[in-house]
Amino acid sequence: MDKCTPMKALKKINFLFSIFYLIALLFLASCGKHGDWFVDKETVSRGNTIIESGTLEAINNKLFILPRYSMYWWEMRLIGLAEHGKMVEEGDSIIQIDPSEVNKSILERETVLETQMANIEKMQVQQANQISDLESKIRSETASYSLKKIELESSQFETERKRTIKLLEFKQAEITLAKEKRKLELAKIIIANDTKIQDVRIQQIKDDLESFKQIVPMLTIRTPVAGVFQRGRNRRTGAMLIAGDMIYTGNSMGNVPELKWMKVNTFVNENDFLKLKTGQKVTVRLDALPEIAFRGEIAYIGKLCHPRENNSRQKVFDVEVNMLEPDERLKPGMTVSCEFLTHQ
Repeated sequence: MDKCTPMKALKKINFLFSIFYLIALLFLASCGKHGDWFVDKETVSRGNTIIESGTLEAINNKLFILPRYSMYWWEMRLIGLAEHGKMVEEGDSIIQIDPSEVNKSILERETVLETQMANIEKMQVQQANQISDLESKIRSETASYSLKKIELESSQFETERKRTIKLLEFKQAEITLAKEKRKLELAKIIIANDTKIQDVRIQQIKDDLESFKQIVPMLTIRTPVAGVFQRGRNRRTGAMLIAGDMIYTGNSMGNVPELKWMKVNTFVNENDFLKLKTGQKVTVRLDALPEIAFRGEIAYIGKLCHPRENNSRQKVFDVEVNMLEPDERLKPGMTVSCEFLTHQ
């Protein structure tokens, strides 16, 4: 009996050790199954794999900003908007801006143009009359000049006093004729300048009128890409834009992300920065569908390091991952996890 007791004790110890080993293996297996991501989405390194959280975004996101259509309008009114979240096709109308102010300006410019055209016709008649009067005056002064010249020539047999008077009269006629000719020259210069000024004024009105007419169709905004329409927000209230809201130059009226090609905006810890390179393959998993792997590729790695969050001591580099295949399950704003396979 004394010899069997140590053997039984040894078997009992081996049995307890086996049970402990099995429990440890089950615990490790459980950690390996559920420990891929922390709840707070902190960086996880498992061997040669780096895992980071990120957010999906459309590669081609068409943003619609109210431009300064002209120097006359810096605020305009929305009178129509597509529903927020509506699927739109290329060429669909998504935003309508009130054209009433532009149409009003078109009518005003057309009225001003008609007035200016009437004014230039009136001015041309007045200018023609002015030239005709000056030319008539020159002809009269020319006749007077010729007469005084003949009288001067015929006074050579007159007394010295009469010849002097005739000479002075001739000089006066010569001066008067030269003065009238100068008036005609100056009048033509003034008329030419006035005509240029009026032509410039009329051309400016025509240019304004043409630009206003070109603006009208631009107030119906159509999307150049297919995707989902997202309304902008009112800067004053912070609420989503609705018909009737006033918007200002530079305000966002909405955007249409193209859903075909997506990217992930993520980051990598500064300690792992040198382990990544552009073109490197990435496995992307949706938090909503963690069992499905999507293929991605690193398209951009930031050049500047920055805190991961406000008041955080952890430093990261921004990383963009392009999805290599389109998939309808990938939507902007969804949270994903990126698995970077490194070789270091």
